[in-house]
Amino acid sequence: MVKFTEMDQTVTLASQLEDEGGPVILINTFIVPPEDADALLKAWTNDAAVMKRQPGFISTQLHRGIAGSGTFLNYAVWQSTAHFRAAFNNPEFQAQLGDYPETTTASPHLFRKVDVSGICVA
Repeated sequence: MVKFTEMDQTVTLASQLEDEGGPVILINTFIVPPEDADALLKAWTNDAAVMKRQPGFISTQLHRGIAGSGTFLNYAVWQSTAHFRAAFNNPEFQAQLGDYPETTTASPHLFRKVDVSGICVA
């Protein structure tokens, strides 16, 4: 079973799930020993397939650290926090968490775009 750790020690994922705002980006880092990377990829592929079928899902992209790293980063776009919350609490998704290697540490956190004048737009 995957072990969850907070990305931000002052704002938990649980408190973020209470938000009722619009579009959100899920950033989730996974860390495993490199020898467990294939098992992580298999588990992530299966749970991503579940998420892809959920209302409000827009897209996802998994990234892996280079040079044999066991660190992965998932970037997923959702129509709203409510959509992500419903998908995250879906029993089918929750059941799949047990398929991750025992060595997996995940740190999910929700974000919104920031408007920075002249550099990026929200």
